Amino acid sequence: MKHYLQTRDNNNYDLFDVFDDFFKPMFFDESKDLKTDIKETEDSYELDLELPGYAKNEIKISLEGGYLTVNASRQKKEENSKKYLRREISESTSRSFYVGNEVTREQIKAKYDNGMLFLTVPKAQPKQIKSDFIEIE
Repeated sequence: MKHYLQTRDNNNYDLFDVFDDFFKPMFFDESKDLKTDIKETEDSYELDLELPGYAKNEIKISLEGGYLTVNASRQKKEENSKKYLRREISESTSRSFYVGNEVTREQIKAKYDNGMLFLTVPKAQPKQIKSDFIEIE
């Protein structure tokens, strides 16, 4: 488990580091973060999320109130192993992205392959302002 109780050398000390460290938890495992790459194309956003070890049926994607949410959870149970009588492990991770109210569920494309979830979210089309001219007498 990685922890953020850090020792600093006096040459590279910044006053703002104290504030950053204050808001980090004492013990924080960065491997549980849902790492995401976001690319912008002409007409869409492409999100590549790392979900190693999850099966396709353990991943849920929802769109509600303009937020695209990816949830992944799994549970493992081992019974009568050599070390344990019964061992249960539960893991879950989640991340939300604001995509706007114009995007519908049918427009979002999702593919899961080899521990990577690929999402394609279309960009909202800019609203066309229609100008009606007023005739001058």
